[in-house]
Amino acid sequence: MKVSILMPVYNEIKTILDVIQLVQDVKMDKEIIIVDDCSNDGTRELLKQKFGDGSGEVRIYYHEKNMGKGGAIRTALSRALGDYVVVQDADMEYSPQEMLKLADLAERTGAPVVYGSRFLKTWKSTSLAHYAVNWSLTALTNVLFGSSLTDMETCYKMVRTDIIRGLDIRANRFEFEPEITAKLLKSGHKIVEVPISYRGRGYDEGKKITWKDGIEAVLALFRLKFGKL
Repeated sequence: MKVSILMPVYNEIKTILDVIQLVQDVKMDKEIIIVDDCSNDGTRELLKQKFGDGSGEVRIYYHEKNMGKGGAIRTALSRALGDYVVVQDADMEYSPQEMLKLADLAERTGAPVVYGSRFLKTWKSTSLAHYAVNWSLTALTNVLFGSSLTDMETCYKMVRTDIIRGLDIRANRFEFEPEITAKLLKSGHKIVEVPISYRGRGYDEGKKITWKDGIEAVLALFRLKFGKL
């Protein structure tokens, strides 16, 4: 089973090289597709200096204008050659080794969708405020779509490539997470969760998601529930 690891990047000069190395160290059949979303903090130049357009299992694409996280993921997805895809953020919140848990379950059981849940074991992997927001969005998803998820907003969503391409993802920003989840559930796909470790970072460390993204996630869930796919 080959996994395409999609890495959207925007202004992550402090962590990008470390994250790439950590992902490369994961022992699985994989390809790494990085999309720099027009970074302006030196990340773009650093990537070009170190990798250019990439080679071997690493390929890098550069947006000429900022298109948001969802836009960067769509670019990466259009280039994916693996059987499954999973998103890897370019910060240090998620440990890439945890992807092995998702891949192992997908390969052993044939599950088409596996989520890595940060909260199956404990909520203390992040601040109480961020956990409360995540819990609220996940609870709303469960009510609207009849699911029983513990972490709708997780970055680690491993989905069979043909399925995710059929969802016609349109989100440009962080509403990618509710959109993919809502469309999977609305299309009848079962989502299986496995526990993963997580270290939430603060805004002083470069965290980008804000309360406005939470409101947009709520609106997106209602649009997806009562509108067309």
